[in-house]
Amino acid sequence: MALRDWFPKYRQDVVLLAVDLVGTFVFAVEGALAGIRGELDLLGLLVVSFVTALGGGTVRDLLIGAVPPNSIRDWRYGATAFAGGGAVFCFYQSFQHVPQQLLITLDAAGLALFAMAGAGKALEFGINPMIAVLMGVLTGVGGGTIRDVLMTRVPGILNTDIYASAALAGASLMVIGLALKVPRTIAMTVGGVCCFALRMVAVSRHWNLPKVIAH
Repeated sequence: MALRDWFPKYRQDVVLLAVDLVGTFVFAVEGALAGIRGELDLLGLLVVSFVTALGGGTVRDLLIGAVPPNSIRDWRYGATAFAGGGAVFCFYQSFQHVPQQLLITLDAAGLALFAMAGAGKALEFGINPMIAVLMGVLTGVGGGTIRDVLMTRVPGILNTDIYASAALAGASLMVIGLALKVPRTIAMTVGGVCCFALRMVAVSRHWNLPKVIAH
C-alpha cells in the first residue's frame, strides 16, 4: 500500500482558505513592522512582508514538488501579503496602537494553522510522516526566518520563547492522529489547539528551551 493511502487527502475548503489568508495578512503585517523598524523603503518593506507571510509555504512547496508554489499559482496569497505590507506603510500610526497581546495571539493562531496545513499538504504528496511534520514546522516559521536573515539578524525562532517547538508538537500530534485514522478535522483541530496553547503559555511564562551560557 502506498504511503499516501494511509492518510486522508488534504482538501482546502472555503473556511480554511479564509483563515489561511487571515494568517497570511497577520504575518505580512509583522514583516512590514519589522521592515519599518529596520528603516526599509517601500519596496524593501513589501518584499519583507511577502517573504514573512509566504516564504515558508513557498519553500515547502518546492521541496515536496508542488510546483509552481501556491503563493505564485493563487494570486490571492500574494495580494493579501502585499495588502498587509501596504496597510502598515500607509497607516503605520494606527498599527502602533494595536495591542501587542492581540498581535501575539493572532501570530500564534497563524502559526498553528500554517503548521497543520503544511504537514497535511506534505502528506498528500506522499512525503514520509516524519518529514511531513518538519514541512509543517517549515511552513509556520520559514517566512520569519527568511525575514530575519534578510535583515541580518539571528532568526528569532532560534533564541526566543518556544515557537518552532510549538509548531513541531502540534504537527506531530496531527500526523499521529491521522495515522491512527482519526478524522482529519479532529486531528487538525487537536494539533492546532496544542500548537496555539503551547505558544501562548510559553509567551506568558517566558519559557525557553535550554541553552548553554558561555562565560
